[in-house]
Amino acid sequence: MRLVSLREFRTRGSKAVKSAAGRGETILLSGRNGPEYFLVPVLGDVTDQDRELQRAIARASLRENWRLAEKFGPLSDEEIDTEIAQARASRSRRKKK
Repeated sequence: MRLVSLREFRTRGSKAVKSAAGRGETILLSGRNGPEYFLVPVLGDVTDQDRELQRAIARASLRENWRLAEKFGPLSDEEIDTEIAQARASRSRRKKK
């Protein structure tokens, strides 16, 4: 995996991609606050790779949610109902705009 800053990628992106593409190497784009994006080369069937990538993203999201749940502990039924009501109200406000 090759690490490239976002600034460098903006100015010399094609050079970074070309140098990594020949080796099938993944590029990690990093900004001021740390890693931001992965650039993953396409090798073979795009549909299968997209499906695998979406699964990996979903697993990473689940792991993060589990970590937060362990940190803050379980929610009560009232807290869950409050969150649901807030999400629904927010969605309703967006639809009216």
